[in-house]
Amino acid sequence: MDGCCLTVAGIDGSVLEFTAVAETLRRTTLGGLTAGDRVNLEPALRVGDPMGGHWVQGHVDGVGEVVRIDEEGEALNVTFAAPAEIMRYAIEKGSVCVAGVGLTITALDETSFSVSLVPHTLAVTTLGALGPGDRVNLEADVLAKYVEKLAFPGALVRSDATA
Repeated sequence: MDGCCLTVAGIDGSVLEFTAVAETLRRTTLGGLTAGDRVNLEPALRVGDPMGGHWVQGHVDGVGEVVRIDEEGEALNVTFAAPAEIMRYAIEKGSVCVAGVGLTITALDETSFSVSLVPHTLAVTTLGALGPGDRVNLEADVLAKYVEKLAFPGALVRSDATA
């Protein structure tokens, strides 16, 4: 839900029940949700299903904030301020997951990155409703994290040893 890997604990018609433990609430925006808030939902990929996008696990690495939105034709270019633990894995044309949506980074600097949201993404996700100051769950590129771990085997992959 919104980029967080959660197990469905119950289903009642169109209502899904999840349990968000303290670790999830510490690392994500889920604690700020209220009844009726829209969220992005993505079912887990099943073995044998085609892989048609970015590698996304639903393991939120941090929370970012919308700093700028610019229209460009049919697209919205959105810039997010992001913590260092996300930016260390960000490269132009690399991938990032924003609120559960795998996207391509179009530009970046030391503290932020931008993505371009195409009409389909705007229509089927909550990203088109974002505004400056909105907070979102972010997941860094998992492949970059594994490359770092393999290249520097003794190093912690996260900057905080308690994670």
